[in-house]
Amino acid sequence: MISAVLQANQVPAMNFALQSIVHPTDFSDLSARAFAHALRIAIAAKSALHALHVEPQQRGEAGAFPQVRRMLTQWGFIGEHETTAEIAAKLGFLVSNIRIEGSNPTQAILDFLDKHATDLLVLGTHGRDGLERLLVGSIAETVSRRSSIPTLFVGSSARTCVSEVSGDVTLRRVLIPVDYSPAPARAVEAVRRFALTLAGTDTGIFLLHIGTSAPEIFTASPALEFPQPVILRSGPVVRSILDAADEFEVDLIGMPTAGHHGVLDALRGSTTERVLRHAPCPVLAVPA
Repeated sequence: MISAVLQANQVPAMNFALQSIVHPTDFSDLSARAFAHALRIAIAAKSALHALHVEPQQRGEAGAFPQVRRMLTQWGFIGEHETTAEIAAKLGFLVSNIRIEGSNPTQAILDFLDKHATDLLVLGTHGRDGLERLLVGSIAETVSRRSSIPTLFVGSSARTCVSEVSGDVTLRRVLIPVDYSPAPARAVEAVRRFALTLAGTDTGIFLLHIGTSAPEIFTASPALEFPQPVILRSGPVVRSILDAADEFEVDLIGMPTAGHHGVLDALRGSTTERVLRHAPCPVLAVPA
């Protein structure tokens, strides 16, 4: 087994190119966890953030969007009495709350994404399996599978990398499973840049391949003259990925996916979908 960690301080810092982030919300506690990540990423990337809620045409009392000003004040990014214009000038990004009437939330979200350029989706997911998933389904997985947009999944029971209370970021180690197909180099670089943008400090990158011979991975970073080393493991793919995530105590799993087939048609079938249902931390799915 070849084992190594690539430290982010070995390469030049690069901004993760985010101009527009979309977070579909249902106003649940799970959505609040995901929104905290979306907001903190928007702050780090100075990206526009769109909170999107789909409601039936005949609706009762409308739910309340997250209180952005309260969160920013609580996190220490703004003062209590700063104006909207002052906040925008200070932080360099805007948040918009969007309500869409429709009876099919999945289709309404996809229609919005078709009409608005989006660089990142941030979704809460319950991580359902078995009969419950067959009966209830997963809006998050369906939207991501059909959108081909980089997507950050925040699970209901997984630990987070952004604190709702303080806005503090815990992103020290990242696991990226790789395979020969889809070719992972661009996705690996994107995950690395995402981690640098959000954490703003050194991030350990573990590359993992399930098999006997790992693919060579060359990034666009000139400071890396040799292929990045890859950890080799054997056994069931999903179980091996989850075991490695626990072993290395990672704060994020980055999954290169076959983007031309949809963001979740990835890495030996539906591996990404099965990983995100049981992942101990958020999962970033990136089309390769």
